[in-house]
Amino acid sequence: MNPPLMPTPGAGFDQPFELLSACHDRVQRSLDLLCRLQAHLATHGADAQAQDAARDVLRYFDIAAPLHHEDEERHVFPALLAADAGRHGALVARLQDDHRRMAAAWPAARAALQAVADGRWTTDAAPAAAQAWQDFAVLYGPHITAEEQLAYPAARALADAEAAHAMGAEMAARRGLTAVNPGR
Repeated sequence: MNPPLMPTPGAGFDQPFELLSACHDRVQRSLDLLCRLQAHLATHGADAQAQDAARDVLRYFDIAAPLHHEDEERHVFPALLAADAGRHGALVARLQDDHRRMAAAWPAARAALQAVADGRWTTDAAPAAAQAWQDFAVLYGPHITAEEQLAYPAARALADAEAAHAMGAEMAARRGLTAVNPGR
């Protein structure tokens, strides 16, 4: 199963904050798949099912996650800083630092996943892979919580209908899509 790169039903580019939250659900599903993959490798090795799972996780974190982070960097964080940098500055700085740390942790996690996807996995690689995957995955929990509970509600409160439409249209355009916005 490929992780969706497009909005799920009920969360489209005409509802950009709902789309951002739906992306967090997909992040969690991809991290859960990574955890199940690790258990699978311990008992079955890099069989076809493991290779498919590794490709799914790779696809999500290579393509969709960077787009999601860019959405936040372009639309959520600047809006918060423009509205009240004193109030939101520390939160934005922390979330941006999280993005940098995720990007820095991804190559080691990715290399281990690529070895599985390519059928080059060895049990000797398991300890280092487990550590790389843990180091990567642990970054997401507090990050998502802060965005869902603090950043998104504050940014959503600042965005009128026109700003939300422009945000969704830009997000869709960067993906080579046309935003569908009923009633506009």
